[in-house]
Amino acid sequence: MPTETFEFQVEARQLLQLMIHSVYSNKDVFLRELVSNASDALDKLRLAALRDEAPDADVSDLHIELEIDKDARTLTVRDNGVGMSYDEVGRLIGTIANSGTAEFLRELREAQDGGGAEGLIGQFGVGFYSGFMVADEVTLLTRRAGEPKGTRWTSRGEGTYTLEAVDDAPQGTSVVLHLKPADPENQLHDYASVWTVREIVKRYSDFITWPIRLVGGSGDDGEAAEPETLNSMKALWARSREEVSEEEYHELYKHIGHDWREPLETIQLRAEGTFEYQALLFVPSHAPHDLFRRDSGHGLQLYVKRVFIMDDCEALLPPYLRFVKGVVDAQDLSLNVSREILQQDRHIRMMQRRLTKKVLSSVKDMMTDDTGRYATFWREFGAVLKEGLVTDPDNRDALLAVTSFATTHGDGGGTATLRQYVERMPEGQDAVWYITGESRESVGDSPHMEAFRERGIEVLLLTDPVDEVWVDAVSEYEGRPLRSIAKGEVDLGAREDDRGDEEREKQAEEYAGLLGWMGERLAEDVKEVRLSTRLTVSPACLVADANDLTPALESMYRAMGQEVPATRRILELNADHALVKGLNEAYGEREDRSDLTDTAELLYALAVLAEGGRPKDPARFVRLMADRLERTL
Repeated sequence: MPTETFEFQVEARQLLQLMIHSVYSNKDVFLRELVSNASDALDKLRLAALRDEAPDADVSDLHIELEIDKDARTLTVRDNGVGMSYDEVGRLIGTIANSGTAEFLRELREAQDGGGAEGLIGQFGVGFYSGFMVADEVTLLTRRAGEPKGTRWTSRGEGTYTLEAVDDAPQGTSVVLHLKPADPENQLHDYASVWTVREIVKRYSDFITWPIRLVGGSGDDGEAAEPETLNSMKALWARSREEVSEEEYHELYKHIGHDWREPLETIQLRAEGTFEYQALLFVPSHAPHDLFRRDSGHGLQLYVKRVFIMDDCEALLPPYLRFVKGVVDAQDLSLNVSREILQQDRHIRMMQRRLTKKVLSSVKDMMTDDTGRYATFWREFGAVLKEGLVTDPDNRDALLAVTSFATTHGDGGGTATLRQYVERMPEGQDAVWYITGESRESVGDSPHMEAFRERGIEVLLLTDPVDEVWVDAVSEYEGRPLRSIAKGEVDLGAREDDRGDEEREKQAEEYAGLLGWMGERLAEDVKEVRLSTRLTVSPACLVADANDLTPALESMYRAMGQEVPATRRILELNADHALVKGLNEAYGEREDRSDLTDTAELLYALAVLAEGGRPKDPARFVRLMADRLERTL
């Protein structure tokens, strides 16, 4: 087959130019990424051989080789792992198949501006391209285990690459980097230096389970170098905490989490007895870009007796802990275990329960012992953790214990746990009050808050989309009901300056005609019009019945393709507001009330706008409002 020339995708070209010219200040990451790719290829081949899926593959001496040629200024990263076929090279190397490429480019530019770009290479599966940061030309030679022919791929990263089938390729993959000259001013080190390569491997890849050998070439003094194994190959999860430094843990996290930053928390677990396993888990310090993407891979790495089985083993932790990274090494699972079998395996279910409780207890310890780290955790992962309040009733109490909420307490800028809220409840308050909405600002200014603010009653401000769902699943906390201030009747108890029962009854009679008439005029939009006990400043607000869906929840169901009937809500009027008083007086004085219909519609539209909604007929609302403004001039 002749050599063929192809063009990179547009996004691939943009990515290469960003990488080559301006993004990464620490260019050492290229070697970490290439060694990591080689390690993955060896893992895949060993597992295939153990499962008898690669009978012709040579697995007698699996390893990674680094070869330096100082005269030619090349660095070669070579493995004898699973390799790639011609079609796989074209598909995986010639293009960027990851669906998040556009998102990656956006985050890359933002990180470049903020100086935090180093953590993004591995997140998007483009580690191979990092070689162009240090090389003018990259050549890849590969042969898939068991296949007779290999493939050579070559590019200078300038828009095109070549593909060629070859007859004499060894099993596995080698990446030859034709190195750029060293440039200390631009943090471009001399990667043809044995000392530099040795130091990078020790820092980033010491824990790789395969030997990384420096072969051929010559030392920095010009003398021939003997083959040297550069890494210790120690499985950190199998060693006691006293034997491992925090730096070693952090480098393992960066390897498996594809993250340049240090983890927020390191969690170690060892289970012994009838079913033995070790786990080393990490809580990241920043949420990944794809935390809420359905197609994103998540889960822990699964090993069996230190044999790598699979990445992204979702069965080991519930979905609401999908941000946790780490390794689980079991002693008694089958090497042929599949994702489908894992879902049913009782040992896996037992491990999931134990790992989940361990993570939640670690978060609780963080909340108690280090409020600063807990605040970081909650800012990054609080929204996803609250999914467990809906999906994991067995751990609901543990989840509630580590959950924080924005609150109106104090200056309204802090957070509180349910425990803190309950401890602050004044005598006579029997419910935990909350409000849901799109943002802290919008719910803080909601008309529903007026009576609560006037009386100094604390309200939880719930603004994550999942809040609309979990509050229906969690009906109470320690015997106290959770109640929305925007649902049902609100009884905040009597005060000395409140109206008595007799005065309230008199007011209800005074407004009965207007309320009934407005209910008829607005029957398509509201189920009832009544006087409000929650308004002190605004003329009107909309509330739902206690068991009705909120508008936000209706929208969420429709976005998921579920048809739900539109819910008519209740319009509450503030009898002490001048507009409502005037409307009631006009209603009592006039026999022809047709011109008051427009005012009733405007009052309803104002209530919709006050909660951040949109009038049903915006054009009509504008005409009515313009007409009313004209009359005032």
